[in-house]
Amino acid sequence: MSLLNRSLLLLLIIAFSLSNGSAFAAENVVIKYRIFRESLSVKELTNFAQTGELSTSLRVNFALAKQQPKVIRGYLTETVTVNPVLLDRVLNSSVGNIVLDRIGEAIHTPSRKADRQALRAALILSASSEVSNSGNKNNISLIEIIQNYPASEVEVEGEVLERAYRQLRQLGGNVQDLLLKIPF
Repeated sequence: MSLLNRSLLLLLIIAFSLSNGSAFAAENVVIKYRIFRESLSVKELTNFAQTGELSTSLRVNFALAKQQPKVIRGYLTETVTVNPVLLDRVLNSSVGNIVLDRIGEAIHTPSRKADRQALRAALILSASSEVSNSGNKNNISLIEIIQNYPASEVEVEGEVLERAYRQLRQLGGNVQDLLLKIPF
């Protein structure tokens, strides 16, 4: 994809995010831990991430999966600062595909089709938001990626959520370095 095409795509994503972009955002999330599988609204998961309040279904699911809600909440809400234009350049490269695949192990479509494209759009949309959930521009978090996922349903593999968070944090810290590895 040429630089012009990527720039146009980024501009479209930014314009979409400033308009009423919720029509294409995820409405439901399926959280999976081993054999446990819980479907809930993105709104319910967002409420947990923002307030720490557990719904009955989340409380039961975390207990059965032997997960600590406070830790999961941290993975969902910790933010990473990125430059949306640099992020777009990295994510549209072979290095970016590796990053997308790693994060996609935890956050993906139910069909596992077009995961890279959906995740790329969610990441760029999150980074391009006027103001993120954290109140700062150009910050992204896993909960924002889930909220901006361009499918009606998104699946979250709870067992590898920490790895996705670490990959996101690494991406935020190394966007400039990753650009140097991209051949032009």
